[in-house]
Amino acid sequence: MRPLWPALALLAGASFSFLAGELAAQVRFEEILRPPAENWLSYSGDYSGRRHSQLKQINTANVGNVVSQWVYYIEGAKHLECTPIVVNGVMYVTNSNEVHALDARTGRRIWLYQDTRTARKDVNRGVAVLDHRVFFVTGDAHLVALHATTGALLWDVEYADVKRGYFATLAPLALKDKVIVGVSGGDSGMRGFVAAYSASTGEELWRFYTVPTTGEPGSESWDKFPLEWAGAATWMTGTYDPELNLLFWPTGNPWPDFYGGDRQGDNLYSDSVVALNAATGKLKWYFQFTPHDTHDWDAQEFSVALDADWRGKPRKLLIHANRNGFFYVLDRTNGQFLFGKPFVQKLNWAKGLNERGRPIVAPNTDPTPTGVEVCPSVRGASNWMSPSYNPETRLFYVPTLEQCDTYTSSSRKPEPMKNFGGTGAEPKPNQVGQFYMRALDPLTAEIRWEHPMPGPATMWTGTVSTAGGLVFAGDDDGHLIALDAKTGRDLWYFYTGQLLTASPITYMAGGKQYVAIATATSIFSFALFEPQTAPGRP
Repeated sequence: MRPLWPALALLAGASFSFLAGELAAQVRFEEILRPPAENWLSYSGDYSGRRHSQLKQINTANVGNVVSQWVYYIEGAKHLECTPIVVNGVMYVTNSNEVHALDARTGRRIWLYQDTRTARKDVNRGVAVLDHRVFFVTGDAHLVALHATTGALLWDVEYADVKRGYFATLAPLALKDKVIVGVSGGDSGMRGFVAAYSASTGEELWRFYTVPTTGEPGSESWDKFPLEWAGAATWMTGTYDPELNLLFWPTGNPWPDFYGGDRQGDNLYSDSVVALNAATGKLKWYFQFTPHDTHDWDAQEFSVALDADWRGKPRKLLIHANRNGFFYVLDRTNGQFLFGKPFVQKLNWAKGLNERGRPIVAPNTDPTPTGVEVCPSVRGASNWMSPSYNPETRLFYVPTLEQCDTYTSSSRKPEPMKNFGGTGAEPKPNQVGQFYMRALDPLTAEIRWEHPMPGPATMWTGTVSTAGGLVFAGDDDGHLIALDAKTGRDLWYFYTGQLLTASPITYMAGGKQYVAIATATSIFSFALFEPQTAPGRP
């Protein structure tokens, strides 16, 4: 554990302003299990990954009256990707190696924590909250606990070695008495893992490696490849079923990314969702979406838990729109494959899925030295930007890219920690992709509606759906937009003037519903316009 006194010295020199009575930030586990609609208590709003809010003050009838309420600029920020967390009127947002606590009504800063000792600067996707603590990861893979009221450092533990090539970008997941984290670095060969730490002390409780040790089940799926450099990073937050006490954690691509000649086999547990016992970290089941991946199609897209009738019987389902272009329905109690179907038109690497959900791979689609055109592109049919599920419309909203790339391999031998994945992928000259917001039936993968997103198809954002009948998302031109959740009709937009890659949220503060999103450098918050009456006038 990192000693506390340097951080305390930093805090003593930091600039803090306190708003009297503002910070009632105790968050019990029971609240995160059943979050009040006015708060946004975890990365996806709740443990299921649905990213749906019951708020409806802003709705299809009045969303045209939404205006910007405040903008909070973060000095030094260039590419914010955080999801704001809101607790009783206090918003927590992150930049690389820092946490900002804001008044969620005004955007006024309450406190700021900066870890100035960390030289590595990476994107950061947000915090987790539990009890009186706020948790975040630094670029050099430290898990840090702060006091929610003051921003004071409570504990700091290194959980991966940055000197080996590990780093961290994800928002932690807090549950019961634990904080769950993963790692980045798989594209340089770093072996992925998921780890749990005591929320009160920072003590490591368990660790699960996403690439087995030699002799363990699954290690045979790598042939003779050195498993300590096999990748399968864990750089996105997972989902959780409290009834089953299972974590559903996404894993990244194997390394080298684009050359699989030295790692013959399925390469477990890369490109998978692993179901882990939250108490012990033991593997309950896994499902691999792309065995022996050579196209960098990691499985970091959110798996969403929902309960529904399946073929006339109630089932606990896990739905997933994968980067490889297929939509999957699994039984989340045991990982059984129930259904799969493409959700994009541009897909040529596989002819379909067999009865076990394994892809029927088309010939001549591995990267070659001269290049081969494969769809989807390296950015995937989907990516880490969050989908959402609305239980009222029973639709799954997923940002989707229709694009192909030319994938190439190389005779140059990849080296761990060199960020060389066996070459790469590029679109053909003058070939422009097209982003869509698609609404899928989660039980059939049928497209109920789609909304083309303007722009050059270079950036995309996640989504949030609401009980007001809306889906909020960002487009490639820097607009935050609101769509009708039933029809996909464009109802409202606001030009931020910046690139958007984060996912929006919605919350209530002071009796008013807000919608917030991180842009490249700032946090924007929106609400309904309220006419101001001049003093002394009716």
